[in-house]
Amino acid sequence: MGRSFENRKASIFKTAAQKSKLYSKYGKQLYVVAKNGVPDPANNPALRNLIERAKKEQVPAHVIDKAIEKASGVGGEDFATVRYEGFGPGGCSVIVDCLTDNNNRTITDVRSCFTRVGAKLGATGSVAHMFDHLAIFSFKGDDGDKVLEAMLNADVDVDDVESGDGQITLFARAGEFYKAKNAIAEAFPDVELDVAEITFHPQATKELAGEDAATFEKFLNMLNDCEDVQDVYHNAILP
Repeated sequence: MGRSFENRKASIFKTAAQKSKLYSKYGKQLYVVAKNGVPDPANNPALRNLIERAKKEQVPAHVIDKAIEKASGVGGEDFATVRYEGFGPGGCSVIVDCLTDNNNRTITDVRSCFTRVGAKLGATGSVAHMFDHLAIFSFKGDDGDKVLEAMLNADVDVDDVESGDGQITLFARAGEFYKAKNAIAEAFPDVELDVAEITFHPQATKELAGEDAATFEKFLNMLNDCEDVQDVYHNAILP
């Protein structure tokens, strides 16, 4: 066995930890969306969309069902959405979205990630204005004009449509997510969405290299290891 076995074992443990983090992330999100709406995907579009995303990322059915079942009960956990903004290694802009039932734990964990790499946690609004809050859809196709026409006919507020290499990417206002998704399904019923999400898209990017790039990757890994961190948005371009 020896070293090769140890390396393989470490890889297995790392993969298991990544899966556990992913399942925990979706478990919290599903619980909150089901609790704040109705725990029935047929009558809760946000829940239905989140279940679709979870399945695409191979989250087991029992994790999904357990979160929804938990949300159906009386009482339960009280999670709050918290957003932190700041400047990461190399001066890149960073937004960190969290779901937490303990604000003190969450801010301590997130601040520690910034501090350990010499980065700076900023005030609310210090970074968000440098991002556009968008709904993004990506799917196979080559006729961007046809997609734009379909969106305009459905009265969707489109930000941009990009087409290239057999892939179309549609950007719309975040609040238009479900309208845009329904319009795509109606106009192109055979299309399978590779990406369907609401995200923060940077207005300008910043290329990192050398030590800054390595430190930024370390920073992202630390944030993703935090229990309450759900999503991290940034404007860094890594080599």
